[in-house]
Amino acid sequence: MPERTDYPALIAGHTVVIEMINSGDSGLPVLTQLLRVAQSALGAAGMAFVEFAPSGGRVISATGAAEWTVGRPLPLDNQATGCLLAGPRVHQARLDHVTGKLAGELAERGLLRVVVARAEIGGLIVGSLHALYHGDEEPGAEQHGVLGYLASCIAHMYGDQTGLPVHGDGPVVAALADGLAVVDRESYVRLWNPAAAQVTGRPAGQALNQPLPFPLPPPGQVLDHRLPDGRWLRITSGELPGPGVLRVVTFRDITDQQRRDHDRDLFVAVTSHELRTPVTVIKGYADTLTDHWESLTETDRRQAARVIGQRANELARLVDRLLSSAAEAGPGDDPPAPYDLGDALRAAAADLPAELRHRILIHLPADLPKALGHRPSLATVLTELSTNAGKYSPPGSPIEITATADGQTVSFRVSDRGIGIRPEHVERAFDRFWQGESGDRRRYPGAGLGLYLVRRIVERQNGWVSLRPRAGGGTVAEVRLRRG
Repeated sequence: MPERTDYPALIAGHTVVIEMINSGDSGLPVLTQLLRVAQSALGAAGMAFVEFAPSGGRVISATGAAEWTVGRPLPLDNQATGCLLAGPRVHQARLDHVTGKLAGELAERGLLRVVVARAEIGGLIVGSLHALYHGDEEPGAEQHGVLGYLASCIAHMYGDQTGLPVHGDGPVVAALADGLAVVDRESYVRLWNPAAAQVTGRPAGQALNQPLPFPLPPPGQVLDHRLPDGRWLRITSGELPGPGVLRVVTFRDITDQQRRDHDRDLFVAVTSHELRTPVTVIKGYADTLTDHWESLTETDRRQAARVIGQRANELARLVDRLLSSAAEAGPGDDPPAPYDLGDALRAAAADLPAELRHRILIHLPADLPKALGHRPSLATVLTELSTNAGKYSPPGSPIEITATADGQTVSFRVSDRGIGIRPEHVERAFDRFWQGESGDRRRYPGAGLGLYLVRRIVERQNGWVSLRPRAGGGTVAEVRLRRG
């Protein structure tokens, strides 16, 4: 067993290292001096530091009996690499029990024992520090503790990025933002970096020596795969050079990207469908007026102009919804202020399209309290709720607007006598792009944005909106706001 750690030599040597750093030295000279200090203090036959990069490890500094290893690679397909990147942060191994060319050469020179300490930044590996001993020496807990401390010092040097890493492609295997695994010919995991554990939620202890928990694409190809929990991974693989059939697999979580792509595709599909109808009608009537003006009666011309105006209004409302949705509709930076809710509702109703305005019945109490919020946005809320009520109720049927108040809130309701709403759809109706019906043959047009915008606007004013079936048939939409 080696002698106890020479702490005075360690402190003196560490002081020299700090003085080197303070005088402007960095990188390999400082790292090599730290290894010399460690070798002497730990009673080791030699020291070595391996820096990791995506292609594998490489000895960048070594002292004593290990000095000849500088520049030697430590490939990812080496069993020793798996030993270094898995298990406790500081651990001991016998090199004559580890396969690999470098381990074999060290063992042939009598360096049979190694204590390894990983240098990590935030749990991500930048390299590994090695203390090598002859076969008749048994390092103890003291040597383990000191080596772990020195590895942390080296990790701090990497964090400062003053001359380290030595090679531009590192660090590191384990510090990749992407998950990385090495698998054998049966797709069993032989290496599993911390990012892989973070991406999959499966720690190394559960992943190593187990089948890869998702499909493996052919080398050079990309596979998007959905996990059982609904998340998506983008997976690539490549073959490792050297003996054996090993593959490097990289993967990342693309769930947010998939969701954005889905929303974009849905946005294009819905808007193209909803734009098509008013544009087609407007173009048809405009062509009729242009081509047959002289043969049309005055009544026909007025009817064509009226339809063009109605469809143009629909088109304008749809564009407003799309723009508001893109801007995540809200009152912006204007502070909330008290306003007369009854007056605001009457003014908003007066600006509704004629076909809706004629169906509106307003019943408001004379003493309705003021609401606290953003009055201009109320017009959008009432327009969307009234349009929705009109769309899902028979033509000409009444749409009622009523209001009440309690000690904390003031509320108004928009009620129709239409098809009603199913209880399971009450919340889904506020989702962006959601429709009770889907497909080109659905009976009720719309982009599925109106109620989404209403909820966004109301909630930004610390209010809430809800839907419920109306007694006797139809739907009631209720908006509650704080009292002013």
